[in-house]
Amino acid sequence: MKTQSLQDRMLAALMPEMHAEPPEKWQQRKSALMRERLVSAAIDCLVAGGYPGLTTAAVASACEVSRGAMHHHFPSRMELVSAVVDHVVYHRMRTFLADYFEAVARRRPDEPMIELAVDAHWRSVQTRDYAAWVELALAARTDGELAAIFEPAARRYDAIWTSEMIEAFPQWGEGSGREHWDNLKLANDFTSAIHMGMLLQASVFGTGERLERLRRFAARTMQRLSEER
Repeated sequence: MKTQSLQDRMLAALMPEMHAEPPEKWQQRKSALMRERLVSAAIDCLVAGGYPGLTTAAVASACEVSRGAMHHHFPSRMELVSAVVDHVVYHRMRTFLADYFEAVARRRPDEPMIELAVDAHWRSVQTRDYAAWVELALAARTDGELAAIFEPAARRYDAIWTSEMIEAFPQWGEGSGREHWDNLKLANDFTSAIHMGMLLQASVFGTGERLERLRRFAARTMQRLSEER
């Protein structure tokens, strides 16, 4: 399957309404652009001040819009939170896919494909959208109202991603049986877990050799799993 077709299929399956063509009418486009601006400001508030900092008042102030204009687009805090969750889930996948397939297109013949994927994932966890994802995930542990929004979206992301990985990583091996497919899912889970741990421990580990050794270890572990039959 062509790269663009795969990306489009995965993103459309994840969030069809976000992957759709922009509205044709000017007033609808204007409204969509304002919503996007408000959601972007909400993500900035979330990253800067954690989940308690994500309020309609803070977002209205950051965008310099009236409370009335804010409530026209997002009548409640939880409607704003829901839009932020959708944005972060969608753009988290879009960013990784675009980065990974761009790296594949530039790949040297001797460069391991698995390492490209691990490196792209590590870059993705250092983005603003991933920082927002972490804040939401942590807050959802103790906030039932947020958990009711975030957890289904996170599970949908995981289900779509794991169902499409065999297309995204054909180099993992075709026709190798269930065990090989399970290894791919295990490698994905391992990489996701270790990269989040690396991110959260960055203030302890620093950004130098200790973190780099862990990154290389993750890549080697992925490679070994890909070679198991």
